[in-house]
Amino acid sequence: MQDKKKLNSAPSYLNFDEAKYVWKADINYQTHPHEYRVGKGEQGVLICEPYKSVIGPHWRFKTVEIAEKSAKEIFKLFNNFLKSGDFVGADLARKYLQMGYTRARRYANYKGGKKYDKENDYQPLERGTGDSEKAPAASVFYTYWKKAEQNPDYHSRKTEWKAKYG
Repeated sequence: MQDKKKLNSAPSYLNFDEAKYVWKADINYQTHPHEYRVGKGEQGVLICEPYKSVIGPHWRFKTVEIAEKSAKEIFKLFNNFLKSGDFVGADLARKYLQMGYTRARRYANYKGGKKYDKENDYQPLERGTGDSEKAPAASVFYTYWKKAEQNPDYHSRKTEWKAKYG
């Protein structure tokens, strides 16, 4: 059983400290890759340029068909980044695949993808009220995300990167 305090805790983004966030909008991570940090989960995905502008336009999950096209294209970018020796691009493409899964799951679980009630002290909203079509779309992204994570070249580069830069 989950702890009551955890269930009623506000979302972490409410206490976001931009100054402490290691990813910055004014850095070109392709020309300054040493500034990039792997981080946890999907962190940095919506800020790291030029990758956000390259990968982001392909990121869609409205239907299974759209998710399949999107995940396939992002996975292709992932492989291209790896082939060209661009770990930062590959890691961010992997993060977009992960985010496709997590966001589609949120829309499958919660109506409108909204997990918290802003009007009621950020109490969690009722789970199970979402769009059932998003669950299969999430599954598509999950498959590609795991395929990317299990790529031996990506895995070894990630290990090296984290040891060198964080």
